[in-house]
Amino acid sequence: MKRISVLGSTGSIGTQTLSVIEHHPESFVVEALAAGRNAELLLKQAHQFKPRLVSVQDKVTADAVKDELPSGTKLVYGEEGLIEAASCQEADTVVTAVVGSVGLKSTLAAIEEGKTIGLANKETLVTAGHLVTAAAKRKGVKLMPIDSEHSAIFQSLNGESMSDVDSITITASGGSFRDRTREQLAHVTVEEALKHPNWSMGAKITIDSATMANKGLEVIEAHWLFELDYDRIHVLIHPESIIHSYVEYVDGSIIAQLGVPDMRVPIQYALSYPERMTSPAERLNLAKIAKLHFRELDTARYPMVRYAYESGRIGGTATTVFNAANEVAVARFLQGEIAFLDIERIVENALAGHRVQVDPSLEIIEETDREIRQAAQKF
Repeated sequence: MKRISVLGSTGSIGTQTLSVIEHHPESFVVEALAAGRNAELLLKQAHQFKPRLVSVQDKVTADAVKDELPSGTKLVYGEEGLIEAASCQEADTVVTAVVGSVGLKSTLAAIEEGKTIGLANKETLVTAGHLVTAAAKRKGVKLMPIDSEHSAIFQSLNGESMSDVDSITITASGGSFRDRTREQLAHVTVEEALKHPNWSMGAKITIDSATMANKGLEVIEAHWLFELDYDRIHVLIHPESIIHSYVEYVDGSIIAQLGVPDMRVPIQYALSYPERMTSPAERLNLAKIAKLHFRELDTARYPMVRYAYESGRIGGTATTVFNAANEVAVARFLQGEIAFLDIERIVENALAGHRVQVDPSLEIIEETDREIRQAAQKF
């Protein structure tokens, strides 16, 4: 029996994680749930799974749920509450499914407590990959990737030596606007951007998919997860999202992981590893699909991927800047404050104006994050 703490339980990954747990009650139990402000859904989850501890984003939400929680469930809130949920003594695995760099401190806290990390929060490694991976090695903690792309690479590396790896390729659907030219992107709406052709995801990740910033984040994350130089990490557009990513070895062999676009599959593998379990997901039928398509990634069409590679190669606080500026820009687009292509301009402007600090401490990362967010709000 594995005991799970889910950070971001009311979001897309969080709800699908609980779906997996619900499908295997004999194998998993929920010890803690951390959510934002979705009190109604959180209460439903709390009554179904009866965790020892529940955390919410703020005191207002805490006051709204405190009298409705199951008997015996402890309630906490704020950043301290999120860290407490991540550090829950009874849990042995923490799924970090919160969106954005807010997940960094809680992930580090879970690592310090020796928890296995089910990593669904890209921004944690993008913002402070050197700190997170160093802490994981020091504590002997596994970082189990939940992103479908990184899970695919992890599975394709099973039983192989890293010295035999030539490169890895992360596949990309191309997002909501994969068949549009840049000229056609000037006046796209939020509603159009949120219509992802393959995946059901939260708003922020869906916009990241449309700009391809998510692929940039995944490239940086892969650099830290698999300890590979950026020259050995490639991106390929694959509209069907059936091949989730692959590894090419020095002898020319390619090992890939295939499956239907359903996040419950990589989530379940991260929770059940090294075992495999039956899944509620639909089975892949290649004869029915019949054809798979691929095309090279054009960084002129998708400059956010180029910015990610550039900031990753520079290192230090550059990736913190990339992530923070993107988070603010996406939020402003979703609120109708800026145009879709302004997301790229804000990130480019933030990177161009930043003086990089090498091997930054957590304090420097947090300071950089705050400064960039303030600047990105004014662009």
